[in-house]
Amino acid sequence: MNLLTLARLALASAWNRRYALGLTLLSIALAAALLLGVERLRAGARAGFSSALSGTDLVVGARGSSVQLLLYGVFRLGEATPNLSWASAQRIAAHPAVAWSVPISLGDAHRGFAVVGTNTGYFRHYQYGDGLSLAVAQGRAFDSLFEAVIGAEVARKLGYTLDQRIVLAHGSPEFELAEHADKPFRVVGILAPTGTPVDRSVYVSLESMEAIHIDWQGGMPVPGFSVPPELVQKFDLSPKTITAQLVGLKRRSDVFALQRELNEAPGEALTAAMPGVVLDQLWQMLAIGERALQAVSALVAAVSLAGLMAVILAGLDARRRELAILRSVGARPREVLALLLIEGLGITLAGCLLGLALLQLAVWLGGAWLQSRFGIGLAGSLPGEQEWARLCAILLTGLLASLLPAWRAYRISLADGLSPR
Repeated sequence: MNLLTLARLALASAWNRRYALGLTLLSIALAAALLLGVERLRAGARAGFSSALSGTDLVVGARGSSVQLLLYGVFRLGEATPNLSWASAQRIAAHPAVAWSVPISLGDAHRGFAVVGTNTGYFRHYQYGDGLSLAVAQGRAFDSLFEAVIGAEVARKLGYTLDQRIVLAHGSPEFELAEHADKPFRVVGILAPTGTPVDRSVYVSLESMEAIHIDWQGGMPVPGFSVPPELVQKFDLSPKTITAQLVGLKRRSDVFALQRELNEAPGEALTAAMPGVVLDQLWQMLAIGERALQAVSALVAAVSLAGLMAVILAGLDARRRELAILRSVGARPREVLALLLIEGLGITLAGCLLGLALLQLAVWLGGAWLQSRFGIGLAGSLPGEQEWARLCAILLTGLLASLLPAWRAYRISLADGLSPR
């Protein structure tokens, strides 16, 4: 009996048990889609997180942890870092190797979103993804006091439009303190979605940040003292400190030399961090979570393949006469063994292909939404080398799962099949 004949017999036998095997095939398909989907999500999340800031060579702040500086200054996460003096920031901006620099000042919030004090260079130089620049979807960038530009998620969640009046509050997004109610801002621009922390921020000028705190001291308003908005321009609104500074170099080859120079500079203690290196360190810290996700998806696949083995084993007693008839017409024991192996391998292969199709459909339907909302880009192309390796692992495991029922069928004798108990 040749291989083609065995394949036809396996297909006919599977069709007779199509309902039970169909559920098993579906479970294998879902397991394969989950296994590949978790890997794509992991890779997409890592790429999205790493590409939230591109085109920036250094992030400079006061002396401290590079990871904390990047998390707070760029991603608005974690505890606040010490501030960098404005004098040091100006010195760095004037360095011969520096092409551009963008100041970042944090410390205020608006209804759960971080407020970022910066300048218009932020909208020109900040890049994300594969060198993508920020775009203003509606309105324009701020150009005077008490004007704000909001991210796409801020506009969507709070229902804001242009000319919206907003009031900022002192503190973090998680713990907002007293409001700057006497100095409201007007929304003059809404940024296009990026899938990065840019979407979850409100942007104002550094001078505006100083203006709303001009009658504050020690993080609280001075009792009995208030400066009206129309009079704040009479004061010096130059910032005294900032949170961090984004730096782009004229030549990227100078990055190590400038980093060492800033880290070792006399005077104010500074930390100059390379975003790519710091993000790699961060992902190494999160590696245990990645492995846990991969382990869970592999466990789901193993359970599905165990279900395949259980279904084939459970059907052996009902198929004893079928197998005995095959033996009686000349099928050898090894051909019965091959029949069961082909059946298990076929179901596993069909499940893998169906799972891959389901994953591609999910990417096609939800890929753009994930990119715009969470910054997770899912590859919609053909599987890569690692994904093919995982599919092959599922196929091999399915083949191994079919060995036990195939071995039992091999051991069933002709007499046992023709003389049911």
